[in-house]
Amino acid sequence: MVANLVGVSFATEEGVAAYVPVAHDYLDAPQQLDRDWVLAQLKPILEDDNQAKVGQNLKYDASVLARYDIEMKGIKHDTMLASYVYNSVGGKHDMDSLALRFLQHSCISFEQIAGKGKKQLTFNQIELDQASPYAAEDADVTLRLHNRIYDSIQKDEKLARIYNEVEMPLVPVLSRIERTGVLIDDMQLSAQSQEIAVRLDELEKQAFEIAEQEFNMNSPKQLQALLFEKMGLPVIKKTPSGTPSTNEEVLQELALDYPLPKLILEYRGLAKLKSTYTDKLPKMINPETGRVHTSYHQGVTATGRLSSTDPNLQNIPIRNEEGRRIRQAFVAPHGYKILAVDYSQIELRIMAHLSGDKALLDAFQQGKDIHAATAAEIMGTTIDQVSSEQRRRAKAVNFGLIYGMSAFGLAKQLGIPRGEAQDYMNKYFERYPGVMQYMEDTRSAAAELGYVETIFGRRLHLPEIKSRNGMRRKAAERAAINAPMQGTAADIIKKAMLLVDDWIQAEGDDRVKLLMQVHDELVFEVQESALTEIESKVQELMESAAQLDVPLVAEAGHGDNWDQAH
Repeated sequence: MVANLVGVSFATEEGVAAYVPVAHDYLDAPQQLDRDWVLAQLKPILEDDNQAKVGQNLKYDASVLARYDIEMKGIKHDTMLASYVYNSVGGKHDMDSLALRFLQHSCISFEQIAGKGKKQLTFNQIELDQASPYAAEDADVTLRLHNRIYDSIQKDEKLARIYNEVEMPLVPVLSRIERTGVLIDDMQLSAQSQEIAVRLDELEKQAFEIAEQEFNMNSPKQLQALLFEKMGLPVIKKTPSGTPSTNEEVLQELALDYPLPKLILEYRGLAKLKSTYTDKLPKMINPETGRVHTSYHQGVTATGRLSSTDPNLQNIPIRNEEGRRIRQAFVAPHGYKILAVDYSQIELRIMAHLSGDKALLDAFQQGKDIHAATAAEIMGTTIDQVSSEQRRRAKAVNFGLIYGMSAFGLAKQLGIPRGEAQDYMNKYFERYPGVMQYMEDTRSAAAELGYVETIFGRRLHLPEIKSRNGMRRKAAERAAINAPMQGTAADIIKKAMLLVDDWIQAEGDDRVKLLMQVHDELVFEVQESALTEIESKVQELMESAAQLDVPLVAEAGHGDNWDQAH
């Protein structure tokens, strides 16, 4: 949204590449072709759907070109995404890493020509005799990578389908979402920042009182000395260097029994919200659009989910008041509403589909409250006799199993003895034998193949599945059970985005804009007068994104801001 174009480079065959500089402006820079003239010549080619384009992270190029009124079409191949689909955990998917991995070629690094740190030059300040080889090599290496990686994908029908039908078509959709951005109420955020600052002060004072001394709340070293040496709290875990750990997990366990770790956790959580969101979001507002524009990443997570940065939309907490207040600052402009549509319990529905367990399928097909239904099954009672505590336990089991949780993990989460948790799980598997079978089959298939797959054939490699280290192997087994569900959910929401975007583009509809994708939810800005019509259309499209053995349910809500829309 803010990058200026300095030049463009192309390769049409391996070993032949060219760089066209248009805006190098260092002292005594040679005269270059005029940027507007160059772009005018390129526009017909770049906007031609029939001229296929290959690039590395083309979403970025498309977004930069859009600032110069060029809507790039014919985005056919992306080497970053090809590598990601081929093996999401095989290493990083940036061009330099791929060149080393697939071509055994070491690229000229940006640092080599631009320097490091504060003195690093921007590309317009780099002399042409250095800029040209660097830029041309980028294009050449990308073409070579494409020829190498795409071949491997084409040979595999499932991988080719994920690449051609999901990941590649999503590139222009994400570019549009990023450029649309979302309106932020910065006044509300700064008020929240001030309130959090006051609360942080209070927490600090309380902590100093309990500790009977002042200390730095953010210093692991000081915390370690205070908690374990001075106060004599039990050491739960050690760091690799053998000192007692003060990480989040440890503090959470200590917080169950001691007040100080609890205060420190609350302090850390609030401080993080303040630095990441309430202080930072107002500074991210683009002066030209008045909106905040996140960046989505297709090639980062192991399971196929999108991630986002600047700001990270996936990490705003939803369970506490402060997180919800941050969502209240995501607002609709006058005459519009925020519409949020999300999939209801999608991973459990996928579990029912994958395991084919009869009792689980029945519960979803009959539209029962799945956690109450599970509790009733385990307790051998009827749904209407399930207490809220029993439902809470069943919910922990339902979600725990998706993540391959052990009886020990369940006991810890529910605060019950391990034996009781084990009984609970045994009963669960008696009632849902299909789930047990699915988990065992998945573990053995993963060990044999070294990977698992989503319903649509996205492959999730598990390099540690045969590890001699028991803990690593167990972690890989848990991932093997979870990845097909999380990965399938990721595939479904991506398919939903494609359907919704297709519909918006085909209608030429300016009454609705797709603003964000967060986990299993899509967020829109919708003209108030068209809300009812658009809400039901979006739900219908999202529910048609996949055909499972249980209904896919999309739930919608709307309001003046993102929190109200939940």
